[in-house]
Amino acid sequence: MRRLQTDYIDLYQFHVGDVGVSDADAVIATLERLVAKGKIRFFGWSTTSLPAARFMATHSGCTAIQHEYNILQESDEMLQFCEQQNLASINRSPLAMGFLSGKFNRDTRISKDDVRGAGHSWTENIFKDGRPNEDVLQKLDAVREILTSGGRTLAQGSIAWIWGKSSSTIPIPGFKNIEQIEQNAKAMEYGPLSEAQMTEIDKLLGRN
Repeated sequence: MRRLQTDYIDLYQFHVGDVGVSDADAVIATLERLVAKGKIRFFGWSTTSLPAARFMATHSGCTAIQHEYNILQESDEMLQFCEQQNLASINRSPLAMGFLSGKFNRDTRISKDDVRGAGHSWTENIFKDGRPNEDVLQKLDAVREILTSGGRTLAQGSIAWIWGKSSSTIPIPGFKNIEQIEQNAKAMEYGPLSEAQMTEIDKLLGRN
């Protein structure tokens, strides 16, 4: 709070996703005390576990669940839960670790010093052995034209797809420079993809 020059945090998110529900009581009790003291206003959990999200949502101070969500890595069950519980669906990795920026192709080789090339099992759906996964390259090729419609960049189209899924979604794309910040923010000027575009994407990706 000193660094942010504020007296309170609007939303404090618990970022240890694999804590068991049985062990989360102490965490939530602490968060509730912080709410009572006025140090934070609301809290949430960054997790891929639906039981964890359900448990967190039983507490009145919970207003958000953060989970991975992008056009290549859907978690619709979690999104639907957030909608049902009137929770914000905060979407990490909306650009699939940068893959949906369009800067990677079949000739890309990523250094092992980069998390995407380090061989982690949790990156293999997108990057494997320092290369983009062929399956996601094909999927991106299939929907690229729709995502870049209307003058959008590929990244802006990927964010627009998330907004097209639900009004509860709040994508949080990464950035490395001011230009990327401005491009991410400009996605708001275009808004979500249309219902027809969303349906066409589902057809192209074999989802209906």
